[in-house]
Amino acid sequence: MCVKTEYERRLAARQAVTAARDRWEGRIANLRFVAAVAFVALLFIPGRPVALVAIPVVAFIGLVIAHERVIRSRDSARRAEAFHERGLARLAETWHGSGTPGERYLDRDHPCAGDLDLFGKGSLFELLCTARTRAGEDDLAARLSGPADPDTVAERQSAVRELTDRLDLREEIALTGDDMPVGVEVAKLEEWGGAPRVLTGAAVPVAAAALAVGSLAAAVVWAAGIATPAWLALAVLVGLAFRAPIRKRVEAVLAAGDRRTKELDLFSRILARFERETFTSARLVRLREEIATDGVPASREIRRLVRLYALIDARRNMFFFPIAWLLGWEIQLAFALERWRARAGKNAAPWLRATGEIEAFLALASYAYERPEDPYPEVVPDGPLFDATAIAHPLLPAAEAVHNDVRLDGDRSLLVVSGSNMSGKTTLLRTIGANLVLAYAGAPVRAERLVASSLQPAAAMRVRDSLLEGRSLFYAEIRRLKLVVDLADGDRPVLFLLDELLSGTNSNDRAAGAEGLVRGLLDRGAIGLVTTHDLALGRIADELAPRAANVHFEDQLTDGRMSFDYTLRDGVVEKSNALELMRAVGLEV
Repeated sequence: MCVKTEYERRLAARQAVTAARDRWEGRIANLRFVAAVAFVALLFIPGRPVALVAIPVVAFIGLVIAHERVIRSRDSARRAEAFHERGLARLAETWHGSGTPGERYLDRDHPCAGDLDLFGKGSLFELLCTARTRAGEDDLAARLSGPADPDTVAERQSAVRELTDRLDLREEIALTGDDMPVGVEVAKLEEWGGAPRVLTGAAVPVAAAALAVGSLAAAVVWAAGIATPAWLALAVLVGLAFRAPIRKRVEAVLAAGDRRTKELDLFSRILARFERETFTSARLVRLREEIATDGVPASREIRRLVRLYALIDARRNMFFFPIAWLLGWEIQLAFALERWRARAGKNAAPWLRATGEIEAFLALASYAYERPEDPYPEVVPDGPLFDATAIAHPLLPAAEAVHNDVRLDGDRSLLVVSGSNMSGKTTLLRTIGANLVLAYAGAPVRAERLVASSLQPAAAMRVRDSLLEGRSLFYAEIRRLKLVVDLADGDRPVLFLLDELLSGTNSNDRAAGAEGLVRGLLDRGAIGLVTTHDLALGRIADELAPRAANVHFEDQLTDGRMSFDYTLRDGVVEKSNALELMRAVGLEV
């Protein structure tokens, strides 16, 4: 079935539900008003039967309950509309700026995140991310931030393939819970879950329960006029004396942990939905096993924690607080929290991380579902290797993206890409890097075919000077290049993507420095591309042949207008468009 057609069909169905619920919401609101008016009118009728007055009251209560259910159903349908509208926006290439940009994951020292548009507005992360929780965003960001070995990639691909056609699962998880900001920090929950118990033993909660019975009895007999207030006062004094030795520990227990119950409830609901699925791929099967401990589903245990926090928060109610105090509410709940922590605390953080991994898989499955023509790459153990047929940039509109063939291996390790300004050199580097990131994440790639080994992408493209830090453009660039060289000394081969190499210095130093730098990278087993509009750098490939080759992009000037076909060709470019561009904007040169 056509993906666009399916999204449109489901969107229309959800819009119909929303419209129907809107009509019912209005009708019930009117009926509530009628019931309220009827109740008030009956109050003024002399000699009315009590049962008659009860009728509009019961009707009003029933209508309130029905009204709430209709509103929840309508809100769920609206969220379903938004889910399919976002899918259609991705298909129409109008998604930019409407999703989660993930800017907090941008790290200036990361070897390629800033250069390849992995995070930020209009980034790969924004295109992919459908996660509802912070853990899901963290897991997806981690997948985009580093390479993976062939076995890991194969396992990820298998999971994504299995989830691709489960649109119902993705929609239901997208509708789970209320709309809310993500928040629970897994690291803090892990620290809390694994910390030593503060309250232990059964004697204190038993004594607190006995004291609660006595205090409640004293309050009842006083309220009934059977006993004097002295008995209640005595119960209060005994309660104070009982609480004094353990008060600080009880409050410490109640204050610890992450109290954002709505977010925890969202985790529980996502896990509960996932627990109802059956899988065959190895990683998904293991995830199902990881979110169950001693036969108890993780969703159930997290729901118990949510209920405990809700009961703790109930004591803040000014009307309930006196009763809660007499019952020893905080003592019983503190011990209940400690028992939960002893039983399930060590598993809480792994459960939340598993939820994040599930959400990351679902995000990649959505991407695969919406791009059925994109193939899964093959990640092989032997390398270094990057072999792509008809590769294009995944963030460009499909109708505009130009496909090129690129191969790098141990025999031909370097491509020197020359060409005029705006001809497509930088886009080629980003095309290679972005598709490699998708490949390692377990997603399909925008290519006809891609075979690659496990490589560390490292780029130097968006290098900037800094007035505040006192760094010139050239100094900033060579520091970035030092990072690339250091990575090449590691265990994993580097795929370097260097744009306008050493453009911040003079032509003589540029030629000598570029050749020495590239030669050093190749000697370290790295492969990669270097772009330049300095035709003199084309000789680097000649000096390093057969390990290197020249390729180029061309442009055409017709009737004073520059045009590009963005097609990669062999050899060095033979012309530059700088003068033509200067004249085109009105500069006299």
